[in-house]
Amino acid sequence: MRHALAASVLTLVLAAGLAVGAAQAEVIRANTPAVGLTIDRIGALPDVERGAWADYLARSQAQHLADRAALAAELPAGATPPPPPLAIRGNSSHMPLDRPAAWYGSAEARAVADAIVTFQTPAGGWSKNQDRSLARLPGQRFSNDAETMEQNPANFDAPADRFWTFVGTLDNNSTWTEMRYLAKVAARSPGRQGDAWRASVIKGVHYLLNAQYPNGGWPQIWPLEGGFHDSITFNDNAVAEAAMILRDVSKGAEGFDFVPAELKVRAGEATRKAIDVTLAAQVRQKDESGGDRLLGWPQQVEPMRLVPTSARNYEPRSIASGETTDILLFLMGEADPSPQVQAAIRGGVAWLEANRTYDKSFEMTDDGRKLIDKPGAGPIWSRNYDLVTGRPIFGDKDQTIHDDVNGISVGRRNGYSWWLAQPQTALDAYAAWSAAR
Repeated sequence: MRHALAASVLTLVLAAGLAVGAAQAEVIRANTPAVGLTIDRIGALPDVERGAWADYLARSQAQHLADRAALAAELPAGATPPPPPLAIRGNSSHMPLDRPAAWYGSAEARAVADAIVTFQTPAGGWSKNQDRSLARLPGQRFSNDAETMEQNPANFDAPADRFWTFVGTLDNNSTWTEMRYLAKVAARSPGRQGDAWRASVIKGVHYLLNAQYPNGGWPQIWPLEGGFHDSITFNDNAVAEAAMILRDVSKGAEGFDFVPAELKVRAGEATRKAIDVTLAAQVRQKDESGGDRLLGWPQQVEPMRLVPTSARNYEPRSIASGETTDILLFLMGEADPSPQVQAAIRGGVAWLEANRTYDKSFEMTDDGRKLIDKPGAGPIWSRNYDLVTGRPIFGDKDQTIHDDVNGISVGRRNGYSWWLAQPQTALDAYAAWSAAR
């Protein structure tokens, strides 16, 4: 269940150093879509593993039907549903988690908490990109941007039902942000006034436990929606954020002391499983002695095989520097890291150090954002690195994968963070983490 790289090729690349900007940009290959979790794929598992995965899939399908039935029951037969919720870019701005504790007892904070509860899906999660300062109306659907979605089979992200998509998700910091916000508000209302907010958090804990795969990962959307959304998702730090909130729940920390004891135990077990699957998903290559050299992490992995997979048209299978950064920070937050966790951290840090790029900048030019020479700049890292060659790769909306970011379309260059400075935060954190050991 671990991805082995072509050691001889990658070793040569690492020895030679990172090559940025080939003499002539090329289209390397075409991106191919991820495959969702299906009963046929589960059927290929060994008997000992099949039952848990089949039960999981059946539970997801049953919850999907229950969610739809619950929404339909909110309106009398024949009634016209309200317009969809207001779509915004991200929703965390309405749910700040960094205000002084007293603010969460204000009328403003409580009004947002009340609105958040109305958006909770029957399964216990939340959708994304919605105004949380406005309450959801009865019969109002959970997804909000269906009218603008491209219904194109060539689009890996095209939903099977554009009016029912992301109905419960960890994407864009959803679900865990709502839960943390509600816990903060509930902490300022220890009496009956806070009961509804505490009940919503507990329902959210059940959601995360139900959505967790048998091996400890989380899909991007639950109940499952198919395609790459079924992949275990490190993008947007989804697995780590789910694990971290359950870790706090298990300890009764960060305002979660009201969670029942039995649920705290289950949350602790789920956290340990999430760490295990994160370690198993780390990309490896064979070293000279035949052992495994630990590298970085993919954006997403197939749920059962834990091998890197693609996401949107322009998001290829790769080792992803941003996700590696997030995972390293998560693992370094472990109070008593196991030898396996420590080895994973050191491997990921070594991979980031080996892929630092200096004297380059990804910035706006007269022809859109481009990677340009800039003496003294850096370090920066490519968003994605090829699993075989170890070189930076870049995807375009037409599913082509390129070896030079300047060779992809202007719109895609401008609309995505292809080169990042963020990994330096993990290296800085590692210096302190390592010194403490």
